[in-house]
Amino acid sequence: MEFGEKREKPSLDEWLSEAKKHESAPKIGMYLTHNGVVRQSARDAVRNGKTDTVPVSGMLFSYDAEKVNAAIAETYQLEGIYYVRAWLNEGRLEAGDDIMMVLIGGDIRPHVVDALQFLVGKIKNECVSEQELY
Repeated sequence: MEFGEKREKPSLDEWLSEAKKHESAPKIGMYLTHNGVVRQSARDAVRNGKTDTVPVSGMLFSYDAEKVNAAIAETYQLEGIYYVRAWLNEGRLEAGDDIMMVLIGGDIRPHVVDALQFLVGKIKNECVSEQELY
């Protein structure tokens, strides 16, 4: 994967406005969003409890658009999910920069929560390349 130019984050307000005008809107009882951000704490510190890590200054981030689109299509197959949208950044990102934004719309809370966890997990584990910078 190549690291391209950093992208401009879309407006969540605009996304929600568009979602509520979409043909699927009458079926939807909940929208849930995820906004991933480059954090200063290293992955090893957060996930593995390592205390000897140095702060992260940023990351190199890229993604495979085909895999992301396939993950979105798979998310639409989950029970009660009627609206899915995702945006991913790319390039050299600094601490505090947005990594991704995801919006899920579905019938009830458990379906929407599960779908959000499913899609974000799939993107993070199968679709992106991240290299922390120190």
